[in-house]
Amino acid sequence: MKVSTRGDYASRALLSLALHSDAGPTSVRDIAERTALPQPYLEQILLALKGAGLVRSKRGVGGGYTLAREASEITLAQIVSAVDGPIQAGDFGQPHTDGSCDHEGQCVLLAIWNDAGRQMRSLLEAYTLEDLAAITDGKQPWPSDEDAAN
Repeated sequence: MKVSTRGDYASRALLSLALHSDAGPTSVRDIAERTALPQPYLEQILLALKGAGLVRSKRGVGGGYTLAREASEITLAQIVSAVDGPIQAGDFGQPHTDGSCDHEGQCVLLAIWNDAGRQMRSLLEAYTLEDLAAITDGKQPWPSDEDAAN
């Protein structure tokens, strides 16, 4: 499984908005400068995030993007899903449906791929933008490999 560049960029952009939420709407240019993301690509990503209801935009002088909800209500899973689609290990279907178990070993592997996708979703659902902002600011411990194993 791999989070796409779009998923990574979307997460970085929304984390930037969360870290600077007290400053009001932020222009695409400012987000791009703070995150070192390419502005044209970032504009496309922000439009997708707006369509998913994760950000709002304001036009004109003093305009820009803001989070549509509190940072504590937006998870990494929601961000990645908004730009990449469902979080899953692959597009293999569910075990025991539509003849998916017609071949040797196929059903057990489908069950494992589904479990892997479910675990990745669960991990990404466990982190909110508020958590990421607190970790970035040194107010919460850094995620570790040990946390991932538990």
